[in-house]
Amino acid sequence: MRVLSGIQPTGRFHWGNYFGAIQQYIALQGNEQSFYFIADLHALTTVRDAKALKQNVTDAALDLLALGLDPARATLFRQSDVPEVTELMWLLLTVTQFSLLEKCTSYKDKVAKGIAPDAGLFTYPVLMAADILLYDSDVVPVGADQIQHLEVTRDIAQRFNSTYGGEFLHLPTARVLKEGAKVPGTDGEKMSKSYGNTIEIFEPEKSLRKRIMSIKTDSLPMEAPKDPETCSVFALYQLFASPEQQGTLAERYRAGGMGYGEAKQAVFDASMSYFNAARTRRTELVADPAYVEGVLQEGARKARKKGQEVLKRVRQACGLLAHATDASFNP
Repeated sequence: MRVLSGIQPTGRFHWGNYFGAIQQYIALQGNEQSFYFIADLHALTTVRDAKALKQNVTDAALDLLALGLDPARATLFRQSDVPEVTELMWLLLTVTQFSLLEKCTSYKDKVAKGIAPDAGLFTYPVLMAADILLYDSDVVPVGADQIQHLEVTRDIAQRFNSTYGGEFLHLPTARVLKEGAKVPGTDGEKMSKSYGNTIEIFEPEKSLRKRIMSIKTDSLPMEAPKDPETCSVFALYQLFASPEQQGTLAERYRAGGMGYGEAKQAVFDASMSYFNAARTRRTELVADPAYVEGVLQEGARKARKKGQEVLKRVRQACGLLAHATDASFNP
């Protein structure tokens, strides 16, 4: 089983990213083949600062490796280091119906908001399809709201196969990520970069504490009993604490005599303990940039080896000559 997933480097990863997706991606590594890429080409639709994008990519690699992605069990690479993906994208564009792309949620949402979409945003789903199809992916982990992406990919692959009369592209299936506990942001809404309410995984200790202490709560006085089930502070604590620890804090809530500051301190302590090993590992990785770059380069080599196999098959289907392997690539 070949698993594939891409993560956009549009900013530092936060608790919502980790518990909503990254944790499950890492759990899937060690399958027959697992490919994970940092989607820097996709990020160009929103990040137009070269220095910021480069740093975001570096941070994404550092974060993923520190959180447990193991290069011995999974392939990690930069999307832009695999030029085969953009060639495949063009070949897919030639069989993709305009009407299919008009129906895509990301495009419709931008138009509805009055944003003038560019061609990159409009054809974004085709690049995503190329990402998936280039590696003969079997399984693509997605959230429930991303199933459309897989449906579009399958539609494009089926149209290509039908157009050229063969099974040239492997149709992937979606693995819907389990819905974990809600990860609320500092304002109580779903944690999201677009809401500005995130808590970063590797936020410096001092600013992390400040962010946690800024979480909005109700105005009940300290002596009043409180309901842990409706409190976003308690919801965050549940992400890190054992069932026994959760039960103890829940009793404190219901008994009264505890302010929210104490609960926030418990979240801070629990999160620091939970990510302690990852924080230590990240510090080590920052001090060894050559290792991190080596992981990405080796990952790109493995990805290109598989990608060139698929692209050769697709080029032949289209009637294009097989081109010589890039001189810089040595599988």
